[in-house]
Amino acid sequence: MKKVRPPHVAGYFYPADPVTLHNEIQRMLKEAKSEKSFDKIVGIVSPHAGYMYSGKTAAYAYNTLKGKNYKTAIVISPSHAEYFPGISVYDGDAYETPLGIVEIDEERANKLVEGSKLIFRGIQGHRREHALEVQIPFLQSVLDDFKIVPVVMGDQSSVFVNELARKLAEVMDDKTIIVASSDLSHFYNASQADELDSIVEQRINNFDFEQLQKDLDSHRCEACGGGPIVAMMKAAALKNYDKATVLRRTDSGDVTGDKSEVVGYLSAVVYE
Repeated sequence: MKKVRPPHVAGYFYPADPVTLHNEIQRMLKEAKSEKSFDKIVGIVSPHAGYMYSGKTAAYAYNTLKGKNYKTAIVISPSHAEYFPGISVYDGDAYETPLGIVEIDEERANKLVEGSKLIFRGIQGHRREHALEVQIPFLQSVLDDFKIVPVVMGDQSSVFVNELARKLAEVMDDKTIIVASSDLSHFYNASQADELDSIVEQRINNFDFEQLQKDLDSHRCEACGGGPIVAMMKAAALKNYDKATVLRRTDSGDVTGDKSEVVGYLSAVVYE
């Protein structure tokens, strides 16, 4: 493989040592068992803070994928480090984490950009982005023999969300899982955060992605990966999936004990 994207936030957002990382993820998965099981899952929402803050919340979503035979994971992330007009699908051969290398699904990556003026193959958004990277060790822990399509949204306005949804619907099948990487509100007190984040929770539970887009646009709620969430849900709807369930919602104060300024997290599953 000629071009492998190395881990950028190992040792910062999650352990750099492979044994420690494996053990930490297994512990979180063991502690985050959902009471419900879901058969035909097309997508999940997973937070992307450091594992000590949001890893257990993420584990609720990843637990629903255990034992399932997905061959491709399309991971959609916002861009925190750089703005660019468009949606960037990594143009290299693989992503690497301390748990090993995961190859790019070239066929689906190319199909995603084919005929689109807004989606392209490139390095933009992939150089330092943590929100995409932190999802991959979880995928490596619950899936066997899979490839990824790493997608970073440089712009999350509705024209880009709609285009991504349309193209996702073209490339996904029952062997494909979509991961929408998103945190919720940032740096409000816990009461204010709960008010904002409960709106996102309600829209997901009601499978109302159109209203979620409107609420995000009008700042009634916040989600740094709102575009990935809406695009994933809209693509699911285009493929006749129509149910979503929020599995867990937390905030950083649940870990730190400081409720004066928190970041919100949520995990969810989209299914038939």
